[in-house]
Amino acid sequence: MRNLLYLVFTVTLFTSCGDKKSSNEKFLPDASGAINNVSVVAENELWDGRVGDAIRNVLAKPIYGLPQDEPTFTISQIPPAVFSGFVTKNRTVLKIETNKEAGMNIAEDVYAKPQKVITVFGKTKEEIIEVLKANEDKIIDTFRNEELAERLRQMSKSPHSFTAIKEKLGLTIQFASIYRIAKETDNFFWIRKDITTGTNNLMIYELPYDAITRNDSVVNQIIKIRDSIGKEHIEGPVEGSYLITENAYTPFHGETIIDNKPTLETKGIWDVKNAFMGGPFINYAIEDKINKRWVVIEGFAFAPSVEKRNYMLELEAIIKSAKIE
Repeated sequence: MRNLLYLVFTVTLFTSCGDKKSSNEKFLPDASGAINNVSVVAENELWDGRVGDAIRNVLAKPIYGLPQDEPTFTISQIPPAVFSGFVTKNRTVLKIETNKEAGMNIAEDVYAKPQKVITVFGKTKEEIIEVLKANEDKIIDTFRNEELAERLRQMSKSPHSFTAIKEKLGLTIQFASIYRIAKETDNFFWIRKDITTGTNNLMIYELPYDAITRNDSVVNQIIKIRDSIGKEHIEGPVEGSYLITENAYTPFHGETIIDNKPTLETKGIWDVKNAFMGGPFINYAIEDKINKRWVVIEGFAFAPSVEKRNYMLELEAIIKSAKIE
């Protein structure tokens, strides 16, 4: 009997611990906040001085590839004394803590879920500034990846139901059902969404494996290809007008990874030949070695007179969700 009571007590104890853990996990509220908005927790004296300037140089520097200067993030400064309650629920938080050994810490789901909290430490202002400068790319990437994931999560609530993309191009890609297919061929899709002042657009197509060669002229190759695709598939508002690349703006080019595959990234400004239209584009050429081809997915926004940062982040989130079979 005593052994039986001990067994019941032990099971109850472990069950209670498990329930407590589950209860704690459920207790975290949902994170909130506008896309690309970072809460900066810092004393007013720091924010108004050199430390604040260093923070703004990291978080608010202009994004390359947009027609007008737009900050990477919108910043909301909060003094530590009032950082409590609902203001702690923002999805991305940068905290500045003094009188501690210089360094940086990245934590997940501290006050809400999902959430990234980056804390920068330093005994002096100079140490804090140095930590910010040394970790600029890591800070930006951490927050941007969180925002890309959040935008994709939001769109997944109402996913599209198109099957032709997978059937014809052998890939899946996530975007909201509000997007529609504007044009479709055997190896090309133009997908678009109406927005308040224009449209958000996606192009998906495939190229032969020898269409792009990695050399010093790879950017010119990509621009030449996208201009030919624009001429063939994306006509403008007047007869004889079509999508091209703005040659007065030097494109950004780099390499990244999408679906564990080497990918060429190009950002620039698009234009419409013979018409007054333009805006930013982001082009990803994914090297699909298994199927001996390139898969190109491009996003471009037409949103005159308004900020385009968040539209481009949405397109980037969609593109990076691509999975090639």
